[in-house]
Amino acid sequence: MKNADLLQQTTDQLNRVLLGKREQVRLALCCVLAGGHLLIEDIPGMGKTTLSHALSGTLGLSYNRIQFTSDLMPADLLGFSMYDKEAGDLIFHPGPIFAQVILADEINRASPRTQSALLEAMEERQVSIEGETRPLEEPFFVIATQNPLDQRGTFPLPESQLDRFLMRLTLGYPDERAERELLMGQDRRSMTAELHPLLSPEALRRMQGLLSEITASDALLDYIQRILAYSRDISGVLYGLSPRAGLGLLRAARAWALLEGRGHVLPDDVQAVLPSVVEHRLVDDHHNRQEMLSQRILRDVPVIV
Repeated sequence: MKNADLLQQTTDQLNRVLLGKREQVRLALCCVLAGGHLLIEDIPGMGKTTLSHALSGTLGLSYNRIQFTSDLMPADLLGFSMYDKEAGDLIFHPGPIFAQVILADEINRASPRTQSALLEAMEERQVSIEGETRPLEEPFFVIATQNPLDQRGTFPLPESQLDRFLMRLTLGYPDERAERELLMGQDRRSMTAELHPLLSPEALRRMQGLLSEITASDALLDYIQRILAYSRDISGVLYGLSPRAGLGLLRAARAWALLEGRGHVLPDDVQAVLPSVVEHRLVDDHHNRQEMLSQRILRDVPVIV
């Protein structure tokens, strides 16, 4: 089966579970293919857990949910060593971080120390515990949730950690038709439990490796550079887009092109992923993240290809 057909089947299965969220499902799958991590900012009950369960089940990946609280310690996340009398030695007990899909629920309620422990895992795909470095399973994908800005928890995520998330999404309320189907249909939890993997971890890693073969022309790279430069010159913006953000934008655009079944990136691919890649990175001089800034970029930066 061709990659495009397999990815379409994967998308279709996810859409049967998460109703009325086709764009968000596609962007989440794009984030996985790009090897990034996903931040979902929304109120409770919008389907964040359903999305994470559906992704892990459809992609054949192991899954753990971690409820972040103010008293969560790094050891609760990473694991710890305990003396075993029978073995006569310290035995390491891995924490919930040792899975391929991690749902970090209400991440902004954890202390900065615990957030930092997750940061190393996200960035390095490994953790340091008691002086020893332990690799994490591959692929490794974090879906973190936080409350909307007006309901933010005790420890808001710093810019340095927000930048580690390739994309940020908001699921939002379903439309009337999707909500009616939810009310009349099968329970979403039972549906996720019945999902059959359409990919394996090995197949997913192979697809992630295909991104390097998707070409981006010099003109396309010029377009991305104009976007980065424009973001740094917008009046009232405290932090423009970093080089890391530019690399993430290109990687996400390549993943979108893969979902489209193409071997090259178009400006349309960049524009499709741009809001979810840049909005959580653009900060104005009042330390607010303005969603309208991404629309200004799309409107004002010329496409010359």
